[in-house]
Amino acid sequence: MTDVVLAGGCFWCLDAVYRQFRGVEASVCGYTGGDTPDPDYRSVCSGATGHQEALKLSFDPQVIDLDTVLDIFFTSHDPTSWDRQGADTGSQYRSVLFYADEQQREAFERAVARAQQLYSSPIVTEIKPLGVFYEAEEYHQNYYALNPAQGYCAFVVSPKVAHARRNFAHLLR
Repeated sequence: MTDVVLAGGCFWCLDAVYRQFRGVEASVCGYTGGDTPDPDYRSVCSGATGHQEALKLSFDPQVIDLDTVLDIFFTSHDPTSWDRQGADTGSQYRSVLFYADEQQREAFERAVARAQQLYSSPIVTEIKPLGVFYEAEEYHQNYYALNPAQGYCAFVVSPKVAHARRNFAHLLR
């Protein structure tokens, strides 16, 4: 099993996108990247903690490899916008790849270069060392599946899930 921590806007979106693919064994919404210990949703949303909404993804590299995980990441959010994803604004929505070791850092750099070919604007995704990952409150876990009719899920998350399904249909469960 391999773990990777990604931040690409609202963690509900990334969580919903990745849960549909074979090889994804666990997906945990949380916070990382800042200095405040034990942050909660309210404090992260204030922008004062320095943390991003992030996803800790555990996957089987024999089924879905890291390059594919990263290709999904770069097509599931806008990596060219700074501190914003659609109407969601603030540093907690920053696009960041958090590396656990040198191999991940190098893979992340290659993925940014590969993804840049898809965008006319520069990719602003940061690549940073992984610090402490704090699991988000229980109600954030698997939020989309538990709340599909909620407005944000219907109008923001669903289109991202559908887009990923189309682009990576061969990997669907």
